[in-house]
Formats: sequence, structure tokens, C-alpha cells
Amino acid sequence: MKVIVVLFDTLNRKYLPNYGCDWTHLPNFERLARETATFDNCYGGSMPCMPARRELHTGRYNFLHRSWGPLEPFDDSTPEILRDHGVYTHLVTDHQHYWEDGGATYHNRFRSFEFFRGQEGDRWKGVVADPQIPESVSWRDNDAWRHDWVNRQYLTQVEDHPQTLTVNAGLEFIQTNSSADNWMLQIECFDPHEPFLSYSEHKQHYLHDYEGPHFDWPDYRRVTENDSAIHHARREYAALMTMCDASLGRILDSMDQHGLWDDTMLIVMTDHGLLLGEHGWWGKNIQPWYEENIHTPLFIWDPRSRVRDERRATLVQTIDIAPTLLGFFDARAPVDMQGHDLADTIKADVSVREAGLFGSYGGHVNVTDGRFVYMRTCAEPDNRPLLEFTLMPTHMNARFAPEELRTARLAPPFSFTKGTPVLELPGQAVGSPYSYGCLLFDVQADPEQLHPMIDDEIELRMINLLVVQMRLNEAPASQFERLGLPFDAPVDETHLQIREAWPRVAEPPRFPDDPGTFASASAGVLTPVRELLSNDATRSVLLKRFPFVATPVFVKRNGSMSPWQLAVMLPSITNTDLRSLHEDLIQVGFQSSSVRQAEDRHSHNAALGRKL
Repeated sequence: MKVIVVLFDTLNRKYLPNYGCDWTHLPNFERLARETATFDNCYGGSMPCMPARRELHTGRYNFLHRSWGPLEPFDDSTPEILRDHGVYTHLVTDHQHYWEDGGATYHNRFRSFEFFRGQEGDRWKGVVADPQIPESVSWRDNDAWRHDWVNRQYLTQVEDHPQTLTVNAGLEFIQTNSSADNWMLQIECFDPHEPFLSYSEHKQHYLHDYEGPHFDWPDYRRVTENDSAIHHARREYAALMTMCDASLGRILDSMDQHGLWDDTMLIVMTDHGLLLGEHGWWGKNIQPWYEENIHTPLFIWDPRSRVRDERRATLVQTIDIAPTLLGFFDARAPVDMQGHDLADTIKADVSVREAGLFGSYGGHVNVTDGRFVYMRTCAEPDNRPLLEFTLMPTHMNARFAPEELRTARLAPPFSFTKGTPVLELPGQAVGSPYSYGCLLFDVQADPEQLHPMIDDEIELRMINLLVVQMRLNEAPASQFERLGLPFDAPVDETHLQIREAWPRVAEPPRFPDDPGTFASASAGVLTPVRELLSNDATRSVLLKRFPFVATPVFVKRNGSMSPWQLAVMLPSITNTDLRSLHEDLIQVGFQSSSVRQAEDRHSHNAALGRKL
């Protein structure tokens, strides 16, 4: 028996014809549906990229205990279990996060692996001279942005693209091993994750008029662009999906060529989607996990049941993939796995769960029963207490700084840490979910999630489902306290939250005032954060109001942004906060070398058609 897992990153189901889209050119995804069971009710769990991959290995949620990070020493790993069970496991990927600090323990669980360079800001080619970067809609000005433009110089042909090379390597493995037995191949493409780099053969399906600056990599923030730019970004994303479709077709052709349908399971999936202007947002992570981001496509062919061209309505999640793979090879799932083997669901749509959790560390904690989605916000604006529990203190692409570890203590084991104590240390979320309020949607009646509900009876039922799932996941007491929920007592009407939070839902935070109103001769809210932190007086003022900007990781990724731009990204920063900070900074009178450039940059951005 054999398995091929095809994992695309950032695949938005609403752009797939399989789920109703009528304008994207994706013939191989349509072909895929004819060969598999299509799941209509699949949700992600722990978000975003690496937390989702940790679920693929461990079969359990992890976002309630820690942020983005590697596999922990106590984690079960499905590829490793299969390897020990006599199954050859091989990974081919261009997903550069595996080779960063926060992902460095995943790929070594496979028996062998190949990696292809150049995606996103991958630190690939060493070029000292700065690349030529065109005028762009993006506010980015960090090392990842620079390196992406270095990388693009080497990706001028589709044959050179890391997606192409990744699929080539997967097809080589199939060609070499098609007659062998007991193997699992994971073909993992970073696309269609941004930036949306594709080629003329893909873009030709989406010809449109656009005269604005370069725009194929949206920032994660509220939309400030005009309708033309939004339309353009969506077509750029669709073109990259068409490139992914061609890669999928090559894999399906290989299965046909080598007669693999008789003994090979095929899983085609993603970790999450992406917002492309919906709900007034770009990206993910900062805003609530709306359907566009968390309700994911899933297709499975199981040669045992041979179900094809049928749909499945059962609520399933990413955590179900690990036990499904283990069950296919008759390997026992560890007791700490919380997902379910989907063999019977594929065969006959057998239900496996009443409800499922999803979310990202420090954000809303969400639960769905397949019809209703309940998004529980924090009880207080400071989003505390928020604690990390880990033995691998790393961020996405950096180690924890010493100042982040100084108050760490050794906490008692959780049941899933296999008797191992863990570090407990203060956590940090970017912004706070408090400003969005508590949200309840009926996604059957309101699939676009445009009409949040007030219904005490439904909310109380969803809170009970949420608390049960959190307890099953052994969520720490700090998470219950953060959300205003009982750790071990019954849920009752005092835990209802929507009515109390409704003013924040009914009147979302206003957009920051026009940057021109903040013009000044000295450093203010248009000055880059990195420069404000370089002066003792302005640093003190900034950290008093926005302490989260002090972390080295935040500065590394967002230090070129101004507080005004942060307020666009984070609705938890109100216009009143911004005005007060500006007044305090002006009183310091710091003569920043970039004050004039900052004002010019913000004014120029406004002139690019942004709806400020």
C-alpha cells in the first residue's frame, strides 16, 4: 500500500470550481473531484503554517499551548511512526519555513527529503547589491521583502520555479518507486501562498486592466487599496492557482501512467486559505479566522473503498489526517492523538465529531459544529493571561531573546508531554482579539459571514462545546481565564459574551485619520518604529503605550512600519491611542532623520489610490 499527500499552502476553497467558483481556470481540480471524495465541511485547527503542520504530525491541536514553533521533544510524528513501522517516508517541498528556526524539527522525521529554494523571502541567493524593486503597493521594507526580489531574478522561467522543481522531484520518486510497496510521499508546494509569482501562460486566463503599482504580495492588514487593486490581486492569486492546477495535473497523470489508483491513497489538501479583500482585510493571523481562511478544501481517494465523484458532509479537520494515514498502513495511533481515522467517513460519510476547535495562539478561540461558528474573544482588552508552554523556545525565524526567557519557570507536565515538564513563560500576541468582539455565525444561512448573530441559546450551546473541546485538549488554566470561561466548573448564562461585546461588533474600530493630519517637524506616529526605539525618550513613550513592539522578532519583521501603519494593521490600536501617542512623541521633540521621508512616503502611498 502507498500514499501520496499533495499539500498546497494557502488554498482558498472559494476560488475552486469544486466549491462553486465559476471564473477560475482549474481543470485538474475538476478532474480531481471525479477521482476522489470531496469534503464539504473540512476545517483547519491550529493556525497558521507550522502549527498546522504540527497537527499533521501529531494529530492534536497545539495553538492553546504555544505559538509557532518546531515539533517538541515529546510530540508524536506520523512520518516517524510510519518509518518505524516499515513504511518509507519521503518529503519533497519548497516550503522554506521548514529550514527556519521555528520549523527545523519537522523534515527530519521523514526517512529522506528534498528541498527547493527561492520561495517568498527565502535567504537563498547571496547578492550584496540591493535588487531593483519596482514601485509597489506593499508597505514592506524588511529583509524578506529584499530577498524575495533577489530570488525573483533567478526564477524567470516556469522551469526554474521551486514549485516546478518540487513536483519534478515528486514525480521522480513515483517513477523510481512505483513498483515498490509501503511508502508515503508528501509533495508539498508553498504555492499559492503569497507572493503570487506566476507566468504569462497562467496569467493569460485572467487578463484585466490595471494601471497601478506592482501588487502580488498583500500585506496582512486592513484594505486601503481601491477596487482596481483588489481585483488585480485576486487575479494574480488565481493565476498562481492555475499554475498549481497544472502541477496537480502532472501528479494525476503520473498516477494514471503507473497504475497507482489500485493501491495508493491520494490526499490533496491545504493548511488554510487567505483573505483577499473580504471583510475589509488582506491575509490572515491578525483578524478573526473567517471562512475564507479556515474552511478548507479536502479531497481523498482511498483504494479500499474506491469512492469517487462523491461529496462528504461530515465535519473533519486537519488533525484527522495523521490517524487516517496510520490506519491505512495498519499502524496504531498513539493515545495522545485526538483526530480520527476517516476511512469510514470516506466510505459512507460516517460522523467522527460533534465539534472542532480552531484558532491561532493568543487570538479568538473558535468552535464549530459544522453549521454554527462561535468566535470567543478575550475577556479583557489586555488579552491576559497569555502563557507559552514549550521546550523549544523559537519563533518563526528567530530564537527567543534572553529577555523573553528571564521569567520562565518549569511547569508540571501535561498528559501529552509524556511525563516531561515544560517551560512556562509569558506569551505575546500581536494585537488583541478584544476589539473585534465575540462573534457567532450560521455559516449555512450566511456563508459569507456578513451577519453576526445574537442568540443566547445557541451561544450557550456553543460555549459548552468550546469548553468541552478545550478540556479534552488539556488547555492550560490561563486560556480559560483569558477567555472568561470556567476551568472546571459548569458553564452557565454568566458566561455569555456576545451581548456585552456587541458594541464592538456593531461599530468596528474606525480607520486611522489621514496621515497628513499627523505631519510634524519632529518624530511622531509617521516615524518608523525602529527609529523611535533608537532614542531613549521616544522609546519610553512608545513602549508605554505599545509594549508589544519591543520584542526583537517584532522589530525585525515590522520595524520599518510607523505607528500609523500599525494602527491600520491592528484595530486594537484606536485612533484615540494614535492621537495620544503622537502628542506625547511631539513633546519629546526628537529630530528624526527620516521625519520628512516618512511624511513623503505616507503621502505618496495615499496618492497611489488608497482609500484613506
